[in-house]
Amino acid sequence: MPAAAPAPLSPLQAEALRAGTLPPLEEVRHGVWSLTSPATSSVADASYGYVVEGSDGLLTLIDPGWPSPDAVDRLETALHEIDHELADVALIVATHLHVDHLGAADAVRRATGARLAMHPAEHRALAGRADDAVAADADIARWQVPAEAQEALVASWGSGRLLVDVVPDLLLDDGDELPVAGRRLRAVHTPGHTSGHLCLVEPEQRLLFTGDHVLPTINPGIGLGGRTATNPVDDVLASLARVVELDRPGADGLEVCPGHEYRFVGLTERAEALVAHRGERTRDALGALDALLGGAAGSAPVRGSGAAPSVWQVAEAMTGWRGGLRSMTGLPLASALAQTEWHLRAAGRAAHLAS
Repeated sequence: MPAAAPAPLSPLQAEALRAGTLPPLEEVRHGVWSLTSPATSSVADASYGYVVEGSDGLLTLIDPGWPSPDAVDRLETALHEIDHELADVALIVATHLHVDHLGAADAVRRATGARLAMHPAEHRALAGRADDAVAADADIARWQVPAEAQEALVASWGSGRLLVDVVPDLLLDDGDELPVAGRRLRAVHTPGHTSGHLCLVEPEQRLLFTGDHVLPTINPGIGLGGRTATNPVDDVLASLARVVELDRPGADGLEVCPGHEYRFVGLTERAEALVAHRGERTRDALGALDALLGGAAGSAPVRGSGAAPSVWQVAEAMTGWRGGLRSMTGLPLASALAQTEWHLRAAGRAAHLAS
């Protein structure tokens, strides 16, 4: 039985999630606030950013959010609620490169004069997005995706996808402390969702800003940030172990400030549930592959016989996708197909797939 989701700490966020509304600006700790960034009119795609006040009165904005036309106006309104203004924002930090977290960064940077910080791997991924788009189109062909699903996949995974064209002013490596006066806000490199994903920990206030690395009910996709030399399955498992090492039992447990849904405590238990989910996904992919190969676990197809199944065929035969593979389109479908391939690679079975 799947582990129960952690209880929300914020009644405002919990009620907004239940009702399909946007939660208001909310104080998390003294000098730390959460704010919501909506994607046009879609509440379901809203994401959280966080404002952190330094002892000098300057602000750090973690994840500026979607690039909506009113992004800067919304931020300005929120800052006025806490007796601040745009000029007080000195640093923008992106947990990762996805448009719902990084999209408004350049507009906010221009309006505030703030510096933009991210991990070097995210900077490399953005700089190499043209080459990666070509490789992503090749993924779709290699996976043998049916014609009717290809257009939406190209738009979200391949050469038609939206990535932000932005260059950081500051690069944050694992262990770097952010230049925030009076606070020890430290970067923790947590690859998996993307190769340069960062969490940010403030040990004294027992806060962990997790972006999309750990969410309370959603199982985050992996490998959604460009080509990597490593397998995102291995990366995310190691990254989950890393954040668990930061946690403590009982009242000193970290409060998780995620990029979506709601704040919670119980990081260790949630990370363990995500690790278990990855194990289930691997077993699901292996079972589907073996069934397509005739039920002989680990048996290799005869090369040239046409017996090697495609990634699409394996993913379609898996039972763990909510609603089944054919209910998906766009990025969720691309994520499912990519995960199928990476789980089989991690299990040493990539040679049994059609190439």
